[in-house]
Amino acid sequence: MKTRKFAVLLVLMLVAITLAMGQQTKIVWKSSGHGPASDPSQIFHDEVCKAITKATGGRLEVKPFVGGSIVPAYKELDAVNDNVLQMAYTCPMYNLDKWPAAGLISSRPGSLAGEVLRTWFDYAGGADLMNKMMAGYNVMTFPGALSPLPEEVFLHSKVKITKVSDLKGLKIRAMGDGGEVLKKLGASVLIINGGDVYESMQRNVIDAFEYSTLASDWNMHFNEVAKYVILSPIRAPSDPQVFFVNKSAWDKLPDDIKVIVQEVISSYTEKQHEYLIAESIKALQKFKDAGCEVYHLPKEVEDAVAKAADEFYTEKSKKESPIFAEIYNSMKSFGEAYNSMK
Repeated sequence: MKTRKFAVLLVLMLVAITLAMGQQTKIVWKSSGHGPASDPSQIFHDEVCKAITKATGGRLEVKPFVGGSIVPAYKELDAVNDNVLQMAYTCPMYNLDKWPAAGLISSRPGSLAGEVLRTWFDYAGGADLMNKMMAGYNVMTFPGALSPLPEEVFLHSKVKITKVSDLKGLKIRAMGDGGEVLKKLGASVLIINGGDVYESMQRNVIDAFEYSTLASDWNMHFNEVAKYVILSPIRAPSDPQVFFVNKSAWDKLPDDIKVIVQEVISSYTEKQHEYLIAESIKALQKFKDAGCEVYHLPKEVEDAVAKAADEFYTEKSKKESPIFAEIYNSMKSFGEAYNSMK
């Protein structure tokens, strides 16, 4: 009888321990991208979530959501701050309402090229500066969380641009700081949702537009509405997107899971960058085969954009909070140091 009672007690203890372990180790996060299901960044975001769940043996289950399905698109970081989402993959520049300096670690004129930007973020204090910028919010990031993406197309245009004066009065769809810099050069800049760009070109609402990489732009069929594909890294040398997490949720993770999350994210952000470079090479030929005239922006115009961008950021550095100048000068100094090796 005593043996039987002991056996029953042992089973109950094992069940209790198993349940306790399950309660301690089973963590569920919700994560959102910022784009539609077909967007490469959204696809990679979803793969990251599944990879984390698999790599942790299900101890951390990360449920992926498409941009706009939990909160309005581009409002993901507000949801992370409020713990509605525990993780999000989005462009820093969508949060200029909170942090003007967020536009610096974004697709912007005069920024660092992709691999240089990622190196600055991971090894030269970039992630720390972003966290400093976000002080007061329950949001954080870490090295490896930034995917630079390849340089964007300077412009898709109905008009050939060969000199600075060609920009004057040109109706251009441009977002963020890039649009502000083009305004300084005389362009008439309009803010138009990415999904409305194609129709806006058809209806002659705009003459030219910026959007994304060659790979993404080909998938949007922009060859049908713009004859000229103008290449230059000067407006957007990279288009960084970053994984952000809720700070409180992060602090509760076991240390080994934190390591897994960082390693998985770092691996996939690098993969996304490499994948889009490969796809953009293919897309370049597709634009040519479709009859578009693909050419590089003349140096005269590149130099004018670079000069206008430096003036723009120098002025903003004086007006904004100190973190703005700290990030701008850090990126600028790192870029100069990198270029000195060439």
